[in-house]
Amino acid sequence: MKKGHNEMSEVEKYKLKRLIEELKSKRGRGTELISLYIPAGRPLADIMNILRQEYSTATNIKDRTTRHHVLDALTSVMQRLKLFRTTPPNGLIIFCGYVVRGAPGDEKLEIHVLEPPYRLKVYLYRCDSVFHTEILEDMLEEEEVYGFIAVDRSEAAFAILRGKNLEIVEKITSGVPGKHRAGGQSARRFERVIEQLAHEFYKRIGEYAEKIFLNVAGLKGIVIGGPGFTKNEFVEGDYLHYELKNKVLAVLDIGYSGEEGIYELLRRSQEILTDAKFFRERQLMQEFLDHIVRDTGLAVYGYKEILKALQMGVVKVLLVSEKVNLLFMRLVCPRCGHVVEEVAKEDAPSIDKKCPKCGSIMAVEEEKQLIDKLLELAEQTGAEVEIVSSRTEEGEALRRSFGGVAAILRFRMEL
Repeated sequence: MKKGHNEMSEVEKYKLKRLIEELKSKRGRGTELISLYIPAGRPLADIMNILRQEYSTATNIKDRTTRHHVLDALTSVMQRLKLFRTTPPNGLIIFCGYVVRGAPGDEKLEIHVLEPPYRLKVYLYRCDSVFHTEILEDMLEEEEVYGFIAVDRSEAAFAILRGKNLEIVEKITSGVPGKHRAGGQSARRFERVIEQLAHEFYKRIGEYAEKIFLNVAGLKGIVIGGPGFTKNEFVEGDYLHYELKNKVLAVLDIGYSGEEGIYELLRRSQEILTDAKFFRERQLMQEFLDHIVRDTGLAVYGYKEILKALQMGVVKVLLVSEKVNLLFMRLVCPRCGHVVEEVAKEDAPSIDKKCPKCGSIMAVEEEKQLIDKLLELAEQTGAEVEIVSSRTEEGEALRRSFGGVAAILRFRMEL
């Protein structure tokens, strides 16, 4: 795994997320699963001393099986730690224990050792019936966070774009009446009342913005928009907390306010938030669809076609839904050497496949998650990979219409 903040690739992040989901699904027979978080800079000798004390304590566990399992797990952890001369730069995380596989009594010792993606600051030793992945999960919170405010004198909406996920957090209305058409002194007095009400509304917007955005970890910036001059009056006035005011990236003119204005603001912000994953994902999916519509031959989908394109090294960008749950199998005939590559559902019953050439039963030479095979080939051929979120419109389109996998090619080829 790459070291250093902001260096974790989409593929590395995806693999780590999948490992976390796998760990969260595992259960121990009792409180037998060890979760160990060693912070960066902590001497390993200290950790070894703690583990020896835990080993001594575990010898007193009354249940014979639990005692055996905990002692075995602690021994495995200490043996792995001996392979490290010092704590890695980002710290170290170890999950170890006997995991229940099926029927009672069918347990297997598993150990997972990894360096966290970012610098680990906390120490944790926990022996429980589950692995504790919460600290690791917190590290994977999307870093690209932006705030949006769509405002006019009648309403305002607040939203947070976190990675690829947009959340409308709050909507408020002002109660400020429209312009009074009557002339004379009463009209001027009414205008002053309106201005005072608008002033109070701007103050409320500022208070909501402070409550919503000020403590958002990793907030990179705020984009404000709305029709007319209201947005400018709000930004130029002393309504926004100074820390948030320093994060304003742009003030944009849009046709709507409220929730509809948020979505328009999001579209208009594309050039400003060029690094945001939300836009990158949308741009790549749009490029893929454009190639299909124009029949350029530079877009392919379907597992067999994409596997072939990757093997030929012609894939420029591989688009993969994070919800692809299929197996890749490479079958070889032991008699004539004929090779067949297949994709199957994970829960599909295993059936002996006959060689289409000689009729012999074929042997499974390779079997792995399809997504792992695709990522492996992409890495080998230098293809760019975009893991598409299943929670976006684009991700849902990729999954439903194209089977969860698509590719943009470097150049046209007959597949």
